[in-house]
Amino acid sequence: MFKGFLSSLCVTALGASALLTSTACVADDAAKLRGKLAQVDSLHAAFSQQVTDINNKLIQQGQGVFALAYPSKFYWHLVEPDESLIVADGTDLWVYNPFAEEVTVMDVSQAVEASPIALLVHRDEETWSLYHVEQASATGDTSCFNILPKTLKANVVAVSVCFKGKQLTDFNLTDSQGNLSRFALSAQRQVKSDEIQLFKFALPENVDIDDQRLKQGN
Repeated sequence: MFKGFLSSLCVTALGASALLTSTACVADDAAKLRGKLAQVDSLHAAFSQQVTDINNKLIQQGQGVFALAYPSKFYWHLVEPDESLIVADGTDLWVYNPFAEEVTVMDVSQAVEASPIALLVHRDEETWSLYHVEQASATGDTSCFNILPKTLKANVVAVSVCFKGKQLTDFNLTDSQGNLSRFALSAQRQVKSDEIQLFKFALPENVDIDDQRLKQGN
């Protein structure tokens, strides 16, 4: 996502001195983002989705419910226009397509490689070392960060996340085809104790299962 949107905020001069300054600034930006996320141990929110193509033509709108909990727990339920469900329970990641009656399951570690959005629920150095982070803007109490994978291995090629104060307000994803998905969050709050079941996937009956977990071959 956001191909070619590296911030120019860190470029202060030409030559080797500029490279050193930029590298230090990028590291500082990553620390700022990690500091923001460290204040979000859990989050439950509604979201609205808008997808545009490379020519900025609207191709889809949707809405649903989003939740996360540290460490490595994630819930994504798109209810419109077509239902889909993604659940990460800390060990496995489940992707359910009700219309096709199909479930794909993989290790959470595979999800980390698949999308920079995984940084929302990971704080370890190994995961963060896979991505470049640069602050895109900061106005008042609003700040946005761009996240780019150091190597492209999946459909998602860039992510941006924005905060208002301590609150995550929206994020954008760009895929390898240039499609941009914008997600605006509302009704943000912490996950309640009786909602922890959100992060446990209940396998429906009579569905096809595509088990891609790495441990399967061990």
